[in-house]
Amino acid sequence: MKNFKSLVTLSVLLAGSAAAFAASHAGAPMTMPMPDTKKEMPAAGGASGGATAMTEGEIRKVDMDNKKLTIKHGDIKNLDMPGMTMVFQVKDPAMLDKVKAGDKVRFKAEKSGGAIVVTDIQPAK
Repeated sequence: MKNFKSLVTLSVLLAGSAAAFAASHAGAPMTMPMPDTKKEMPAAGGASGGATAMTEGEIRKVDMDNKKLTIKHGDIKNLDMPGMTMVFQVKDPAMLDKVKAGDKVRFKAEKSGGAIVVTDIQPAK
């Protein structure tokens, strides 16, 4: 009998709490947050769609054996990366023949398989 009274008391308290909550929110409108349409949208196709902007850089090292380039570069906007000097893999090893240490270049880089890969490289104008 004691358990029954406890159960009834608990049920009444819960029902009262639910009713009080419902009453306090009865006049509140149901709203969903709206997307911020003023924010800049990414370019169509994303980072891999060819709409990636070129980044200015200077070749510091060409590593033919490991198929990598060391480039001192400015901000890489599509990767949200600040300027620095770093080692990149190349998408096509033939790119390594186009450049040498000291060359000023413009390049595109993308994330691919956990690495950042140069996908296009051209002499700077």
